[in-house]
Amino acid sequence: MNSTRKIAVAAGVLFIVATLTGPLLATPLMPDLTGADYLAGVSAHMNQALAGVLLWIIAAFASAGIAIALYPVLKEQNAGLALGSVVFRALEAAFYMIGLVCLLALLTLGQQFGAAGAADRAVIQAIGNSLVSVREYAGLLAVFAFCVGAFMYYTLLFQSRLIPRWLAGFGIVAIILMLTACVLATFSGNRITSYIPLAAAIFVQEIVLGIWLIVKGFNPAAVAALSARQA
Repeated sequence: MNSTRKIAVAAGVLFIVATLTGPLLATPLMPDLTGADYLAGVSAHMNQALAGVLLWIIAAFASAGIAIALYPVLKEQNAGLALGSVVFRALEAAFYMIGLVCLLALLTLGQQFGAAGAADRAVIQAIGNSLVSVREYAGLLAVFAFCVGAFMYYTLLFQSRLIPRWLAGFGIVAIILMLTACVLATFSGNRITSYIPLAAAIFVQEIVLGIWLIVKGFNPAAVAALSARQA
């Protein structure tokens, strides 16, 4: 297996891991942070929430790893955009980690809330509300960073023909739909999860792309053409 084939397989595995561990497996484990008594609910489902945090950590590192894995190949098409995709997907991972830290802090607050008196509960609730707000904004910024980084590498994949243009083109369309969901969430005050239909396309796209890279790899003719440009 040559180096380019190894890169394709590694990127494909990371696409699948990032997509499945975060949105599919971790999200259902996340505690509901709405309602007046959400802190009590967080405390009651601590082990479940910790499992979700672990899965999101895996997803965050896999997300950054996608752009890093693709960089050696995509830089032959455009080094600036390839590096930009690494930067923005790393920022995505960083924002996810901020959100996870807030959630871990909420787990501790949940325990304190259950043992606190009536006077202290108001203070704990206020701190919890602030952490929930930071977590939501960090998650939104993470998705924005994902959209920018992914748009960069899908553009390079489309231009270079490393994968079929229909596949790269659908990725660009799916990213635009996801970005639309982010903008709507920002200005409406709703959560990004309120726009699942717009986000569904990129979920399917990244799973299909991951499988394609593992099974088919990059287009050999396109790889040769990129190598010839650098010769």
